[in-house]
Amino acid sequence: MTWDHLSFPTFNQSCTSLLCRHLSKQLFQQLKSRVTKNGFTLAQAINSGVVNQDSGVGVYAGDAESYHLFNPLFDPIIADYHGFSKTDSHRSDLDLQKLSAPNPDPDGQFILSTRIRVGRNITGLPLGPAITKIQRNLVESQVSGSLRNLTGELAGTYYPLSGMDEAVRSQLIADHFLFKAGDRFLDAAGLNRDWPEGRGIFHNRDKTFLVWVNEEDQLRIISMQQGGDIETVFSRLLKAVVEIEKTVSFMFDSRLGYLTSCPTNLGTAMRASVHIRLPLLADDMPIFKDIADSYHLQIRGIDGEHSESKSGIFDISNKRRLGITEVDCVQDMYDGVVALISREKEL
Repeated sequence: MTWDHLSFPTFNQSCTSLLCRHLSKQLFQQLKSRVTKNGFTLAQAINSGVVNQDSGVGVYAGDAESYHLFNPLFDPIIADYHGFSKTDSHRSDLDLQKLSAPNPDPDGQFILSTRIRVGRNITGLPLGPAITKIQRNLVESQVSGSLRNLTGELAGTYYPLSGMDEAVRSQLIADHFLFKAGDRFLDAAGLNRDWPEGRGIFHNRDKTFLVWVNEEDQLRIISMQQGGDIETVFSRLLKAVVEIEKTVSFMFDSRLGYLTSCPTNLGTAMRASVHIRLPLLADDMPIFKDIADSYHLQIRGIDGEHSESKSGIFDISNKRRLGITEVDCVQDMYDGVVALISREKEL
């Protein structure tokens, strides 16, 4: 649907997004004239949720200021999604020694692969929905330079999406590394502008470390490998984050943690996940969802958000990100996966 951005949008009766739940006519009138220093408005923040009324959340931030200028809308949505109140503060903990996660599937019967990523954005620049073409190119230049200086197991190659060689493109697709223009939700948020300029992919020689530049967030730093060795994957990610931060300053808020364009990723901005084969639980979704909920896990199809499972294989990840530490995020995922495997064996 389209709307004029000046008057309160019409929501379908079937809309259940957090935007629908928390945006009243009175609040719209209160906020609609506010503009951040980067020119970002309420209309831009909510456009994705208005156009796509099957959204789960429906709002995006254009810059750090958005979370403060539009806080009468963002704060209730953040509280609803994260259980995080106005008086709460985020805390960070990157101490690998505090994680207890021995391989839950050493025989490889259930876990196909493990992947842990964090989103990061650069201090002083707008987020993706408000960034200009010039600023996006600046991000690419700064980040790609930092990545090219990585050494050891992190050393690798940066591939710009713009003008990419067809052989490189084919290989990145085969490796499932190549990201595409965002879906309709991201498109309506303004995240597909100037595609593919200013975007790129970095990966190390072993293809266990990957960075997406200027996808939904300016950096998606990813550690991954086959199997269920969660501790090794987490350790590699922590090493990469420390090395990149030596030359790139990450956007951080004392209350909300690492700032991201989508409020669901605030805090740790971490998603720890496994691709796991659970064909019997797939036939008993109420129990599957009960276990996932009890460990704060999200169930997705193997092609990511809004996708379906294939052959009983699911993407299982932590749902909590704000108000808990990075170690807590990974521990949530690990404990839940152990419980799911146990139940699958029982079935």
